[in-house]
This record gives sequence, structure tokens and C-alpha cells, in this order.
Amino acid sequence: MFQTAFQPNAFQNDAFQIFITPPIPTGTGGDGWTREEWKYYQDLDKKKRKAEAKRLAALKADKESRKQSIADLIDPPKVSKRKQKELQSNQAVSVDTPSNLANIDRYIANLEKQQQDLRTAVAMREAKLRLEQEIAVLEAKRLAELDDEEALLALIL
Repeated sequence: MFQTAFQPNAFQNDAFQIFITPPIPTGTGGDGWTREEWKYYQDLDKKKRKAEAKRLAALKADKESRKQSIADLIDPPKVSKRKQKELQSNQAVSVDTPSNLANIDRYIANLEKQQQDLRTAVAMREAKLRLEQEIAVLEAKRLAELDDEEALLALIL
């Protein structure tokens, strides 16, 4: 109840500031998920786990290459004269390449966004069904009251 009141951005002039995170699916079938949506969610989760494993491997490789470059700066390896000339010419041509980590991070963020969109869509569908049920109940009550009013009018006249 008081979850949103104590957030730093709780007092905004926005009627839609309260966002309820939909529950994570359990796969039991009674939580509003269709079989295709559940399978798609599991596929996204599998892809996300593989990407996170790649990210950890890339972090480890980056750490090792950084260690090696520092070690080479402190104690340069012994190189023959011919190799030294090749290295000097290659140093002038070196170009800064973007890290693979940035691509992996973007991919993971995209997968998480897709999962969140899927959970939101299921929650919206459940809310729509709940509202339709409430509307049907209210309509039945209205019709019953209207019928009662008509019966009373018929008795009076």
C-alpha cells in the first residue's frame, strides 16, 4: 500500500505513476499464460542465460588481455629485430575496436525488455478479462433492477 509513497519520484503530477510489476510465470497453466507465450518466455530465458554466460567469458578474456598488456608494458617480451620492425609498423595502424561486452549487454537488455513486454501483455489481458467479467456482473444487476422497476410500475398502473 505504501510502496510508492516513499520513492524519490512518488509525488509527481502523473496519474500513471504506480506501476505494478506482473508476476513471473510459473508454467502451471492457471496463471493466464498460453502455451505459446510460456514457450516463448522460456526461449527468451534460455537465450538470456547463454548471453550472460558469453558475457562472463568475455569479461574473463578482457581481464586476461588487460593483465597481459600490463605485463607486456612492465616486462616486454624479447623480440628479434625483424619482428620488432613489424611490431612498430603495426602499432601505428592500430584502431580502437568496440568491446564485445557492449554488444552482449545490449543483447541481454533487449531480451529482458522482451520478457517484460510479454509479462505486461499477459497482465493486461488478465486485467481486461477481469474488467469484462465485472462489466457483465454490473450489466446483469442493472437489468435485474430495471426488470424490478418495470414490475413495480406494472403493479402500480
